[in-house]
Amino acid sequence: MKVEQIYTGCLAQGAYYIESQGEAAIIDPLREVQPYIDMAEKRGAKIKFIFETHFHADFVSGHVDLAKKTGASIVYGPTSMKTGFDCVVGEDGQEFNLGMATIKLLHTPGHTMESSCFLLKDEKGKETALFSGDTLFIGDVGRPDLAQHVIAELTQEKLAEHLYYSLKNKIMPLHDDIIVYPAHGAGSACGKNMSKETQDTLGHQKATNYALQTNLTKSEFIKELLNGLMPPPGYFPKNVLMNINGYDNFDAVIERGAKGFSAEAFEILANESQALIIDTRRAQDFAKGFIPNSINIGIDGSFAVWVGTLVADLNQKILLVTETGREEEVITRLARVGYDYCIGFLEGGFETWLKAEREVDTINTITVNEFATAELKDSNINILDVRKKSEYDSEHITNAINAPLDYINESMQRIDKNKTYFVHCAAGYRSMAFVSILRARGYNNLIDVDGGFKAIKESGEFRITEFVCQKTML
Repeated sequence: MKVEQIYTGCLAQGAYYIESQGEAAIIDPLREVQPYIDMAEKRGAKIKFIFETHFHADFVSGHVDLAKKTGASIVYGPTSMKTGFDCVVGEDGQEFNLGMATIKLLHTPGHTMESSCFLLKDEKGKETALFSGDTLFIGDVGRPDLAQHVIAELTQEKLAEHLYYSLKNKIMPLHDDIIVYPAHGAGSACGKNMSKETQDTLGHQKATNYALQTNLTKSEFIKELLNGLMPPPGYFPKNVLMNINGYDNFDAVIERGAKGFSAEAFEILANESQALIIDTRRAQDFAKGFIPNSINIGIDGSFAVWVGTLVADLNQKILLVTETGREEEVITRLARVGYDYCIGFLEGGFETWLKAEREVDTINTITVNEFATAELKDSNINILDVRKKSEYDSEHITNAINAPLDYINESMQRIDKNKTYFVHCAAGYRSMAFVSILRARGYNNLIDVDGGFKAIKESGEFRITEFVCQKTML
C-alpha cells in the first residue's frame, strides 16, 4: 500500500494519492489533474475513487475533470446538495474497497455539513491513516463560519456545535498511532492558527491541539473556536459553488489564456476588453517600471490566494505580465481559485513593452534607512502597516495605522489622496500589491518601504510596541 501527500505551498493544500494492488484513490485533488493521472499510469495503477472531504471554499477541486478523464467515481459525505456532475453520496460508516485496503467514510459535520474524514485501513485491516480534510488540522480545526456565506441558516454557532460532537464522537475514539493527514497547513484561511507541519500522529494532536482536550466543555469549545475569526476572502463562496455545480474544462482554460501578444496588440486588447493587467514579477522589479494601471501580485508568494482576495469578480478578464516561460504556471494558479478568464499575456514580458517604447510608470520605493531618516525629520509622518490585523496587534511601529491589504476597499477609506504615506507589510510582497492597486485608483503619494517590518525591526531605528502572542493568524 502506498500513501503520498502532494502538498502545494501557495495554497497550503494537501492532496493525497493512495494505492493498493493496482487501484488508486485521490483525495481532494487540485484543478490540474494530469499529474495524478501520470502518477497512476507510471505505477501501473488505475484511479478508482476521487474522495472529496467537503465542498472546498479556498480552491477549485479537480474532481470533475479527473472523473471525466479516468472514469473514477467522485465520493462525498452525506449531502442534500444537487451537484452538476455524477457523484456517490456516501453514508456515515460506509466502506470502499481499494485493492486490498479499505477506506471508511466518517461523517464529521462542523466545518461544513457534508464534511467527512476518510479512515484508511491497510491490507491487514489495521487503521493507519486519517485524511481529515478541514475537520482536523495540525494544531487547529476547521473554522465553522464559511458555510453560512452559501446557506444563511447555517450559523457559525450551529456548525461549531456540530464540530464539537464530530471531534468528540468520531475522532477522539480513534487509536493514537493513526497518522493525521489534513487538507491544509499554515497559511490557509480555512483555520485560524494551523501548524506548519503537514502531518502528525493523532495521539500527539490529542495531547497538544486545544480542540481535542477532554476537559473542554461544549460552550468553552465554541467560544474558543469563534474567537479571532475574521471575514473570509471574498472568493470562498464562489469557489464552493464551482465545486458543487462544475466548471470549465481545465485544458480549455489554459488554451484560452496561453496566447501571447505584442506590446501594441496587448495595449489594444487591454483597452478594448477592459481587462485587469496583473504583473506577477517581483515587487522590486515592478517598482522600477510597469505598465500604467497594472497591479502587482507576485507569482513567488501566495499568488492565488491574493488574487482571490483582491479581485472581486471571478469572471474578470485578465491580461498577464510575467517572467518569460512562466505564463502557463500563472494561468494554472489563477484557475486553481476559479479565475478562468485570463485572455492572454505580453509576449516576451515587460522587456517587450520597454523595447516598444510604451508609457511606463514607477513606484517610489525607499530603504529602511531612508525611512528612518524621514521619520527623524518629522515624527508625525503617516505610516501605513498593511499586514493582517493579527500581525499588527502582535507588534507594530507605535504611530503606524493598520490598513490591511486583505480589506483594501475599507483600508483605502483611511487614506487622504493629498497626503504622503509610507507603506510597509512584513517583507515587501503585500505592500507593493497595496501601493500598485491604489496607484491604479489615483493615489499617487504612497511610498513603499523595501524590506517591510522585518527590516524595520532589525534596524532598531523605530519605536516598536511590545510583542503580544496572537491566537489567530487570520
